[in-house]
This record gives sequence, structure tokens and C-alpha cells, in this order.
Amino acid sequence: MALSKFDKRTRIKRRIRKKISGTTETPRLSVFRSNKEIYAQIVNDLNGETLAAATSLGDKAAQKVNKVEQATLVGKKIAEVAKAAGVEKVVFDRNGYQYHGRVQALAEAARENGLKF
Repeated sequence: MALSKFDKRTRIKRRIRKKISGTTETPRLSVFRSNKEIYAQIVNDLNGETLAAATSLGDKAAQKVNKVEQATLVGKKIAEVAKAAGVEKVVFDRNGYQYHGRVQALAEAARENGLKF
């Protein structure tokens, strides 16, 4: 039987997570994309703690634009929150999604606003 879309993404996600991990010096920038919203977290996997987070959920400005522009706003926001938390360099975790569209827009906005991948 063929794998479902979720199962395919889970396999890709596990393969990616074998190779990357967030440390104290370079935490992991993890992206989650739902049908309506987009979420980003900066995670230190060694301590199991979230250092910074940003989402399009509940953001009035993000609700009035399309999804790619929402991702751009979240990318800017996560870069600002990360700087406030003292994080400048991260490892990007696309979480099994293609580096295209909303995921790419979030990553590029975070880079433009000072995060280094």
C-alpha cells in the first residue's frame, strides 16, 4: 500500500533530523506549516527548550495578506525575537517540507533580518 502524504513527510523529517540538531551555539530553527498558519521555533535540542517562537496565528497584519506574505512576516518576527534572546546563528530545519513557497519565504525573511544559517 502506498504511503500517505503525512507518512512521506514524516520519513523525510526523520532523515533530516538524523543529520541536524540544535546546540547551545547554533540552535535549530524549526518550521511547521499548516493549511492556514505557519509557525517557527528556535530550539536547543541539548536542553530540550524553546528559545524563541513566532506564528501567524492571532497576528492581525498576517491575517490580511496571502500565505507567502504571512510567512515573510513570521520570518521577520522570529529574527527579531531571536536577536532579543541572544541568538544570531541557527541551523534551518524545514521539517520535511520542500524548500519552496512559504518555507522559503520564511527562511529568506529571517536571513534578511539578521539570522545566519
